[in-house]
Order: sequence, then C-alpha cells, then structure tokens
Amino acid sequence: MNLEEYKGVYVFAQQVDNEISSIAFELLGKAKDLAKDLNTDVTAVLIGSGVKGLADQLAEYGADKVIVVDDPELKDYRTEPYAHALASVINKYKPEIMLVGATAIGRDLGPRVSARVATGLTADCTVLEIGDFPLQAVPGQEQLHNQLLMTRPAFGGNTIATIACPYNRPQMATVRAGVMQKIDPIKGAKANVEEFNPGFTPDNKYVEILDIVKSVAETVDIMDAKILVSGGRGVGSPENFKILEDLAEVLGGTVSCSRAVVDSGWKPKDLQVGQTGKTVRPNVYFAIGISGAIQHVAGMEESDIIVAINKDADAPIFDVADYGVVGDLNKIVPKLTEALKAEIAAAK
Repeated sequence: MNLEEYKGVYVFAQQVDNEISSIAFELLGKAKDLAKDLNTDVTAVLIGSGVKGLADQLAEYGADKVIVVDDPELKDYRTEPYAHALASVINKYKPEIMLVGATAIGRDLGPRVSARVATGLTADCTVLEIGDFPLQAVPGQEQLHNQLLMTRPAFGGNTIATIACPYNRPQMATVRAGVMQKIDPIKGAKANVEEFNPGFTPDNKYVEILDIVKSVAETVDIMDAKILVSGGRGVGSPENFKILEDLAEVLGGTVSCSRAVVDSGWKPKDLQVGQTGKTVRPNVYFAIGISGAIQHVAGMEESDIIVAINKDADAPIFDVADYGVVGDLNKIVPKLTEALKAEIAAAK
C-alpha cells in the first residue's frame, strides 16, 4: 500500500428519508480542523436515491467537495448496497481519513467497509486529533508524524485509549453523536459535486425491506436541550426525581440521568448521559446526586456551565464543575427552585 496516494478527509454524510442527519454536520466541523492540520480538503460522501439536492447543505457546513452516489437501490439503508457504495468510493478516491457517525447505521456500515478496504477502524471515538505515533518517541522506532490519533473509552469506560492506524489507509473512525461541534453555516455556499456510481447488482446479500415502522419517542431528546437537570443514584428513589422535575420546569429545562439511575429502572435509557448513553452540550448542566465517574463525565464535560450538588465534598464531579454545592440535595434543590420562582415572578 502506497500511503502517499491517500489524500483528504472524507465524511460519510448520513441521510435518512432525504434529510441529512445532524451527525454529518458535526463530523464536517471536526473534519475542517483535521484538514487544516494536514493542509488538505474535506469531502462529504452522500449516498442515497434522489439526494443530489442535499449537497449544498453539506457545503454550508464545511464540505469542499461532495461525492454523490445516487441509485434506486440506495433509497433505504441496507447493509450490502451501502457498504458496496462507500467501499467503492474509498477504493477510487483514496481518502487519508474516513469518518463515520456512530449511529445505528454507522455502527453497521463502518466495520463492514473497513474490512472490505483492508484497514482498521476505531469505534465510538470521543476525541480526534493529528499528532505523532508513537505518542512518545521510542528509541530505535521511527516516530511517524501527521497521524490520526483516535481516542475512545476502553474496558467498559474504566480507561481511555488513544489508537492510531499508521500503516494502512484510510484511517477510519466512527464518532459518537454530540461529541464534535458543527461550524456556523456558510450561508449560500454551493457544493462542488462529483457524481459516482459503481453499479449495483442485487444478489442474495441484498435484503428485502418488507415494511418500515417509524416509532414516536415519548421523551424529549436530551441532546437538543439547552438546560439539563441530571440526577444520579444519590437522588435516592424514582419518587425523588420530582424535585429535579420541579427545578427543570422552572428553568425550562429537561431532566436527564446517570447510568446508575437507568440500571435501577428509575428512568428510561433515552435520558441517560455518559459513555453508554448520550453525549450532551447544554448551556447549563446540573449534576445532582451524581458522583462524577469518568463514564458520566465523558458525556457532559463540554457543557458550557456545570453546577454540581452532592453531599460528598470529595466527589469527582466537583473537579469538572464550574459551581459546586456540598449538602443534602433534598434541602438544596427545593430552596433553589423556590428562589428561582421568586426571581422570575419579580422580573415579570
């Protein structure tokens, strides 16, 4: 493999029902940073049927070029035709880096494509950066520069691993939603579109979709919330979450929780923040009765303001909090709620 042939940072621009998923815009934002360090361009790969009209949206969020693979066989996501499409793009255009969202689709697609193009894949990344490998120079071993360093939780979140793929290309990673930031859209940007179709011959690996059932979630998506009031095991019981719900109502926020709460059956998994839940970036994050284990912190540490309330003064959550209150949440949270109500009433 001639590594010098591989150039550019590529992003799989996931779309569902001809609507681009938010993760694609987030990945384009990170791709711009990586491309700047490598002095190269960003290319979005748009796969689907009748999707060419979506290309300008990708340009607005940072794509220098958009490769469109458009075919009736790609109308709905199916593993075989999508894997064929993306692997064919990689084999023809030879990207140095290929980023895929760690969505249900991306987690199915990424490993299959990496196997087809004979490269490695680092899954569920939370940090991506350009640097040297090995990280520290080792006597007698060449230190390679401009490598993609992919960081992800390992061993159940008990440690953080930084992984490189120095001898194969592309360097592939799936990235968790909510971890990377979109750029401010460039209004009126027009995409440089290149159409490519490797051809599709349905065979016994092409599943037949009999029906698509769309479920309606009953809970608010915590990834969209500007204010989150999050509770942990320290809240004590599912009934005690009423205290947090009252605070969230006053603030116009949303209640979320830690893994311990979900494991106890107090709240649904849709509300879980952390490595095995969702990554959030609200303007304000209240961590109430949450100890601050690394698995949880990884999912909320990029919040603009973090307020921690915990009776344990040595709880790790205070290490990442902007404001901390040590005490009984059962006394503090209701008083905070009443004080905010009074302030809001006085302001009217």
